Amino acid sequence: MKHLADMRKSYEAGALDETLAASEPLRQFQTWFDEAMAAKVPEPNAMTLATVSAEGRPSTRVVLIKDFDAHGFVWYTNYASRKGQELAQNPWAALQFHWVLQERVVRIEGRVEKTSAEASDLYYASRPLDSRLGAWASPQSQAISSRAVLVTNAAKAAVTHGLHPPRPPHWGGYRLIPDRFEFWQGRPSRLHDRLVYQLDDQGVWHRERLAP
Repeated sequence: MKHLADMRKSYEAGALDETLAASEPLRQFQTWFDEAMAAKVPEPNAMTLATVSAEGRPSTRVVLIKDFDAHGFVWYTNYASRKGQELAQNPWAALQFHWVLQERVVRIEGRVEKTSAEASDLYYASRPLDSRLGAWASPQSQAISSRAVLVTNAAKAAVTHGLHPPRPPHWGGYRLIPDRFEFWQGRPSRLHDRLVYQLDDQGVWHRERLAP
């Protein structure tokens, strides 16, 4: 078995040059996201979400992005989950996308707010029925005695709500409004390319290169 300390990879899939990168981070993200989609990267919309509790303890989990535009990056979840409770205590968070085939990472930081009830209703209605019932069935992040609890809860939700369950009041969307992006492209000899975009108080993005 190969020792972990001996596991290495030379990153040679691409480069990130200031002269070719977009002047605004959302356009650069769109380009990289489209390329990940075209390359059929597994779950290119999967991102790590980092939150911090009121006590300063960080936690991460993988969630799926469901929308992004000039207003921010959107995902949906249970408001009573651990991440929901931490965002209620501390609305600052970070996202990270890792597209392995392209040897790329995007890190995004900013303030988080809930999406409107109308937006949450619209997305919830678009989900498959079993996913809509699952939102009722799972007391996310709470301890349960067995998987049977979830199965029983889902069956009860199906009986109660039938084919048209309403959105649970404890479930909906969040939007991260970015003020910092970092784009990382793996390069040989660990001399990676890193471009950071920072938003100033006047709403203008400034770009600079960071040492790897």
